Amino acid sequence: MAAILGLIVGVVAGIFLKPDIPIGLQPYLPIMVVAALDALVGAARSYFERSFSDRVFVVSFISNVITATLLVFLGNQLGVGAQLSTAVIVVLGIRIFSNVSSIRRFIFRG
Repeated sequence: MAAILGLIVGVVAGIFLKPDIPIGLQPYLPIMVVAALDALVGAARSYFERSFSDRVFVVSFISNVITATLLVFLGNQLGVGAQLSTAVIVVLGIRIFSNVSSIRRFIFRG
C-alpha cells in the first residue's frame, strides 16, 4: 500500500511542481520509469500471491532501474543506444504484461 501511495504522491508532485530534468538524464528517464513500473507491477503480483517482501521489492526496484539505465548507457557508448533502449523497453514491457495477466487471473479466479 505504501508503494501505491508513494506512486500517487510522486505523480501529483510531478504534475504540479514540473521539475526540470537535466539534459544528460533525459535519454534515460523513460527507461527508468518503465523499469520502476516493472518492479511495482511485480510487487503487486507478489502481494496477490501472498509472497510480498518489502526487502525484495526495494532491491528489485533499485536493481531494475540501475540495470536498465546502465544497459542504455552502454548502448549509447557503443553507438547503438536506440536499439538497446528498444530492447530494454520490449523486455520490461513483456514482464509488465505478464505480471498484469497473472494479477488479472488471480482477481477473476477469486
